Order: sequence, then C-alpha cells, then structure tokens
Amino acid sequence: MGIGVWQVVLVLVIVLIIFGAGKLPKVMGDVAKGVKNFKTGLKEGEEEAKADDQGAISQKEETEVPASSEKKDVS
Repeated sequence: MGIGVWQVVLVLVIVLIIFGAGKLPKVMGDVAKGVKNFKTGLKEGEEEAKADDQGAISQKEETEVPASSEKKDVS
C-alpha cells in the first residue's frame, strides 16, 4: 500500500484549485527555500555536534594526568 499515481494527480488538482496556476510557481519556490534552509540547518547541527564531541574529547585528554608525570612527595 503506497501512494498511487491517481492519488498524486488528485493532490495536484486540489493544489491547483486552491492556489491557482499563477501563484503555484511562487508557492513551490517558497517550499524549495524552506527545504534548502532545513537541510542547511541539519548540516550546521551535525557540525556543531562533531565540534562538541571533539571538544569533550580534548577536555578529557587535558584532565587526565599520565602516571609518569605525577610528582611524588619525598619527605
């Protein structure tokens, strides 16, 4: 069960009736801009997540002290 050809045609006819043929290119252009902005936002979110992960890893490395560099108290 999926979307058939007739269902797509019916949706397109309804869209044409609601928006009219004159406004349809403008509406589709706005939809395309929205999709493009959404994809850009997803990419930025992924980049921020990677940066946060690498920042957490580098912070962890800075806080860990190797055993050989620990100072011993010789009293």
